[in-house]
Amino acid sequence: MTVAVNPSQTGEPVFYLADEHPHPEGYSTSLGFWIYLMSDCLIFAMLFAAFGVLGANYAAGPAPKDLFDLDLVAVNTSMLLLSSITFGFAMLTMQQNKIAQTQMWLAITGLFGAAFIGIELTEFAHMIHEGATPQRSAFLSAFFTLVGTHGLHVSCGLIWLVTLMVQVWKFGLIEANRRRLMCLSMFWHFLDVVWIGVFTFVYLLGVLR
Repeated sequence: MTVAVNPSQTGEPVFYLADEHPHPEGYSTSLGFWIYLMSDCLIFAMLFAAFGVLGANYAAGPAPKDLFDLDLVAVNTSMLLLSSITFGFAMLTMQQNKIAQTQMWLAITGLFGAAFIGIELTEFAHMIHEGATPQRSAFLSAFFTLVGTHGLHVSCGLIWLVTLMVQVWKFGLIEANRRRLMCLSMFWHFLDVVWIGVFTFVYLLGVLR
């Protein structure tokens, strides 16, 4: 902060820098990312609320027990949960400054994430082929919006993951890359938590209705 004073000797203002509270490197990045995650929480909270209101309106169309294959959904859930574990291994090797092992675990995480998206797209394609399109009923509109938004987040996370792997390959585990990987780790685990809610609230409770 710049402060001006007007000493009596000269009558002209003199400027000096007042002491400011020091901010550690990356402080604004971490704070901004936490604010982003909180905004994402609000988005998913609204989507869950919309599904809670519309999820039982089938408009004489197919119900969850007619569409959902819980075995397939369980496999898909395991893909995402395993990717969270492998990302944790990547963070551990990053702390040990092991670039090759970090890249390996990030690649495995990406493969699990890609498998999750592939299975989800297969499920969507099968439902649409059966005539269960988003415009068929309020339930399907809410379902595709909620699950599709989560899938879009995972897809963006995969792009981010590949980008960071390139950055680590070019520049190593510098402080900036470590900070970026930590942000991606929080984002990835956040998506896991959201998916557990989707699996429970949308799939399990939907079939039990």
